[in-house]
Amino acid sequence: MPKWAMVIDLDKCTGCGDCMAACKLENNIAIVSPEEANVGRVMFWMDMITTYEGEYPNIKVKRIPKPCFHCDNPPCTRVCPVYATYKNDEGLVGQIYHRCIGCRYCMVACPYTAKVFNWYEPKWPDEFKSCLNPDVSLRMVGVVEKCSFCAHRLIKVKENADMEEREIYDGEYSPACGESCPTNAIYFGDIDNKESQVYKLSQSSRSYREMENLGTEPKVIYLSKRE
Repeated sequence: MPKWAMVIDLDKCTGCGDCMAACKLENNIAIVSPEEANVGRVMFWMDMITTYEGEYPNIKVKRIPKPCFHCDNPPCTRVCPVYATYKNDEGLVGQIYHRCIGCRYCMVACPYTAKVFNWYEPKWPDEFKSCLNPDVSLRMVGVVEKCSFCAHRLIKVKENADMEEREIYDGEYSPACGESCPTNAIYFGDIDNKESQVYKLSQSSRSYREMENLGTEPKVIYLSKRE
């Protein structure tokens, strides 16, 4: 059984935001008004953390992509009273939208703030409706949503592999963020497979995980910038 993980090479990442745009379009993420954005209700599954180092005028700005970390020990799954958020056998943390009651316990429990809440019923202009992805559900008001590592793509790859009676090739499955990255900074694969690129990169001396001291065991691994 594979265990899916992501590696993001910050030495390659330019902070362009293509991954955020691709994720938003791929997963039918609602667009909020400027007024809603001003009160912190912007909706992104792939976010971008901005950090600053040094003192003015010698300030270095870093932009770090941040999806859901699909933790091996996810605190969000333990607090959900209706089991709307869960971890499957392949290590992906999923969200069952029609089961979610919007209590937001999972948002409070997540130390990475990787989940967003639908504050209003999304409305799509007619000219946008033809652009919606039919493979991804449209979420309703009052539910929590999050990055799924584009699990709908994985289903198609699995079906193709089953028809051809083979295993999934390393690199055959990639979420929208990885496919859209112009510098190929995002890698995706089975971290339990020692021949996979993700496993090899995870063993790099530059690799680290965000707040891994919390014991959440995140499966998004960063490669720090080369000095």
